[in-house]
Amino acid sequence: MTPDEARARDAADPLRGYRDAFHLPEGVIYLDGNSLGPLPRSTPAALSDIAERQWGERLIRSWNEGWIEAPRRVGGKIAKLIGAAEDEVIVADSTSVNLFKLLVAALRHAAPRTTILSETGNFPTDLHIAEGAAGCVPGARLNAVPRAALSDALDETTAIVMLTHTHYKTSECFDMSAWSAKAQQAGALMLWDLSHSVGAIPIDLNAAGADLAIGCGYKFLNGGPGAPAFLFVSRRLQDQLASPLSGWMGHAAPFGFADAYAPAPGMTRWLAGTPPMLGLAALEAGLDIWEDVDQQQVATKSAALFDEMAEIGASLGLECVSPADPARRGSHISFRHPEAYALCQALIARGVIGDFRDPDILRFGLTPLYLGFEDVVRAGEILGDILATDAHRDPAFQQRNAVT
Repeated sequence: MTPDEARARDAADPLRGYRDAFHLPEGVIYLDGNSLGPLPRSTPAALSDIAERQWGERLIRSWNEGWIEAPRRVGGKIAKLIGAAEDEVIVADSTSVNLFKLLVAALRHAAPRTTILSETGNFPTDLHIAEGAAGCVPGARLNAVPRAALSDALDETTAIVMLTHTHYKTSECFDMSAWSAKAQQAGALMLWDLSHSVGAIPIDLNAAGADLAIGCGYKFLNGGPGAPAFLFVSRRLQDQLASPLSGWMGHAAPFGFADAYAPAPGMTRWLAGTPPMLGLAALEAGLDIWEDVDQQQVATKSAALFDEMAEIGASLGLECVSPADPARRGSHISFRHPEAYALCQALIARGVIGDFRDPDILRFGLTPLYLGFEDVVRAGEILGDILATDAHRDPAFQQRNAVT
């Protein structure tokens, strides 16, 4: 695609108007994939209002003016993006904490089954949290096996299958419907991590028959660094599972101040501490952008951006490790290169922000709401120039940093 063709494609893009909803720094092509979504232009005003008016002027009265309902209200907005009912999603805590809550609850529910089944190479914190959750339930364990061995490892001891829907390195997706059915037919629950899927590709948890899910708010949902996360529990399981973190906001009568704990009905029982209202306000501002977005248009544009980036990579001799079939991948593309880290740093120095995943993956996020075809073409030109001039072999780009 030539630059002129890319500009024409952008001009005809039905999603082009959403680009203006984001603060995109001049001279930067943001291809992060996606460790942090850009700032929505509406977020500073939302944060100013909650700080100056709601907190500053209304003080404690704000709890009765929308704050106390915020976890459910914001959860309902996420529900529309993941094929869930509004009363099946709530926003609380971090992704890791929500994963811990659901895993422990599922293990307790599934006794005498004792195994959490997952894949090696899953996002590391998911495996770390699973190890910790298993240690909280007598006899429980984590069994992590290669992806190809998952089916054979699913047996009568499996309490819960924990899979990340879109792989953080390769962008490969599991078949959500097939795996939910497979886990349930084996007598296990199915838990999905949607962190690299929600806001990037269409998801329909209820159509897939999913049991449980978690996801973060700071990637494609643009809730900001450390944004609150969400969790999903199917209606059919809500009265059967109880959170192991029995905090006061999950109590049936939190302002009754009883000594004994009684879990609230529905999704409210998954709350623990006081809702983080500043973070919730930022997340809600990001979610409001999605109110009228056609997710099928998002999927179509994601596939087109991927195809263009894949052609660029192939022309430059890069090995693409992401699936070619759009039905089998998320909205990022990854290339393997022995000098991936140095390439990533050289690109950043030229204003193209992708990211590196150890040991040799160069990853580019293809976010349809704000990324254009001209951005991708220009990024390809810069990447080609870096490779042609060996700019990535400059010693300044060789040393690894803690954050990439």
